[in-house]
Amino acid sequence: MPANGLRTPAQQTQQIIEGVTVIGEAVRRVSSETAEFLIEVATTASSAAQALRENQAKTQQVTQAIAPAGVQPADVETVSLKVHNLYAPVAPSLPPYGGLPQIAYAGFPGAYPTGAVSQPETQFSSFVASKTLRVNVREPAKVGDAADAAARSGASILGGFRLRATDEPAARRAALEAAGKDARLKAEALASSTGRQIGDPVAISEDIVASNGMYSALRATLPFAFGAGAPEQIGELEYYARVSVNFRLS
Repeated sequence: MPANGLRTPAQQTQQIIEGVTVIGEAVRRVSSETAEFLIEVATTASSAAQALRENQAKTQQVTQAIAPAGVQPADVETVSLKVHNLYAPVAPSLPPYGGLPQIAYAGFPGAYPTGAVSQPETQFSSFVASKTLRVNVREPAKVGDAADAAARSGASILGGFRLRATDEPAARRAALEAAGKDARLKAEALASSTGRQIGDPVAISEDIVASNGMYSALRATLPFAFGAGAPEQIGELEYYARVSVNFRLS
C-alpha cells in the first residue's frame, strides 16, 4: 500500500479479479404479440395546400384498405409530415441563326448584334407532400396482409417488419436474472472443483443484452461461443443476456 493510502491501478485491478470470475448467459424466447412496419404516402399538386389535402385523402384511403387486417385508425401513427417544392426550369429557346452576335474583324464581336433578344427564363413548380406512418398490427400473422393492402392503395413500404412483445422490459429483465443465476452456478462448480466455496459477489457487470436479430447474428457469426441454439420459429422473439460476475472465495 502506498504511503498516501491510495491504490495503484494495478492494485485496483488485482482486487477486482480476486476470487473467481465467471460469465453467465441466458436466452429467453417469447412469442411476438404485435407487429409494426412503416409506410410512406406521397402526393403531388400545384400548391402546398392542395398537396396536403390530397395527402390526407390518400392517407384515409390507405387506412380503410388495411382495416380488414385488423388495423384500427388508432393503430396508424403519423411519424413525420413534410412538404417540398420541385422546380422544373424551362430553358430559353436559342435565337435564330440571324440573331447570333456578329463576329467582326479579328474575331471581336460586332458592335451591333442583330436579331431578337431571348426571353427571360421561366420556371414552373409543383409541391410534394410526403407522410411517414407507423402501422401497428395487433395480430402478427396478418402483418403481410396489411402491407399488401397498403401497397395496393398507393403507399410505399419502408424497411422491414418489426415483431414485438407486449412487455419487452419484462423479457429483458427475465433474461438478465437468468444470466445472473447461470453465473452463480458456474462459480459454484468452479469453486467446488478446487475444494472452495464462493462468497459474496464483488462485482457484477452487464456485458450484453440483445433481442431477436442481434442474438441470431452473433450466434451465426460465432457458433462456438454462442451455441447453435434452437431453430427460430416464425413470430418468436429471442432475448439474450450475458453478465460478468466476480465472487469471493471462502
